[in-house]
Amino acid sequence: MTRRLFGTLCGLVFLVNFGRVAFPPLVETLQTQFGVGPATIGIVTSLIWIGTAIPRIPVGYILTRVPRHRVVLAAGALLVLASVFTASATTIPMLQVGAFAIGVSSGAYFVSAVPLVGELFPERVGRMVGIHGAASQLAAVLAAPIVVLILASYSWRVTFWALAVAAAAITVALYLVSRDGSMGDASGSNTDFLAALSHWKIILTGILLIAPAGFVWQGLFNFLVSYMTQAKDFSPATAGTMLTIIFAAGVPAFSLSGQLADRLPHIPYIFGLLVAFAGSLILLTMAQGFLAVAVVIAIIGYVIHSLFPALDTFMLSSLPSDARASAYAVFSGLALLLEANGSGAVGFLTEASVGFEFVFRTLALGLVVIVGVLAVLYVGNRLPGVTRGETTSA
Repeated sequence: MTRRLFGTLCGLVFLVNFGRVAFPPLVETLQTQFGVGPATIGIVTSLIWIGTAIPRIPVGYILTRVPRHRVVLAAGALLVLASVFTASATTIPMLQVGAFAIGVSSGAYFVSAVPLVGELFPERVGRMVGIHGAASQLAAVLAAPIVVLILASYSWRVTFWALAVAAAAITVALYLVSRDGSMGDASGSNTDFLAALSHWKIILTGILLIAPAGFVWQGLFNFLVSYMTQAKDFSPATAGTMLTIIFAAGVPAFSLSGQLADRLPHIPYIFGLLVAFAGSLILLTMAQGFLAVAVVIAIIGYVIHSLFPALDTFMLSSLPSDARASAYAVFSGLALLLEANGSGAVGFLTEASVGFEFVFRTLALGLVVIVGVLAVLYVGNRLPGVTRGETTSA
């Protein structure tokens, strides 16, 4: 039953993430269809991730009253409704609401499903979170080619009609798998939301480690196609290929990084990934030509997607089981509220005629400075909730 449940969760996380990453390859099309500029579509893409962030803390409280698998089912149902609404959008406000609702469904899913995976496999948290993340990442890899294929023969709306149908089917399958109640403690809820908040030191450290990089990542991947066509002079098809490459590199990253996170000291490993991400982004702003850009794009994709399971493993391993889901909800919700503004910021700056290369180089250098400060705090045993040489002292 555990294997069937996990397989169904992997299917649903594929669709949940597809709903979020279907928008970047649609950026140019949506600008044309609705007659708006990059700043407006940047707000739409930001709303997806703001929507992902906002429900996490309320859902964290709900998880103190409702079993995790039921929240996952509700997230699947919401994805169906949100996809139908987005497919029916005729104005920018409707599109914004649809994007926000898709984000809300994904936020509710991840904040309930990731701790559920941790409870299902307590001895293999990093590995199984990595596999679950790899299933999510497959959606990111396939999103661009699927959307391009749809656009070649149909309206952009077909993307979300198809998502609604698939999400309905997998949500029903999840209900059938989970209804016998044989999950035991894994399906249970946290008992005390305030107890989760008592772990604020670990929550704060998690936010400091992921939010700056997530902000930069949001701005990069949501505007990668536009960046490639405008700054690198690539054709739209080649730019779409780069988007596929950056996500494809994340498939092995999730699985391998999850295993490494089980074996390596968490904080130094995360610092290494952050530095590699910033450095590779600087290299991207200098790279020219298909081969050079493709290689750097692949490195960026691998490194940034290695960071996510590393952070999840650090958080899930640092938090006690009775507060894990709620504390993880607070951490991820607050972090994503900061990260979600990345695409809006990049859209605003580029519409104000600031070049992509300058924007991304500046963001990368800013990230290097932040990592340097965090590293100094870690060496001096001043990083909240963490003692140097130990996983955590929460």
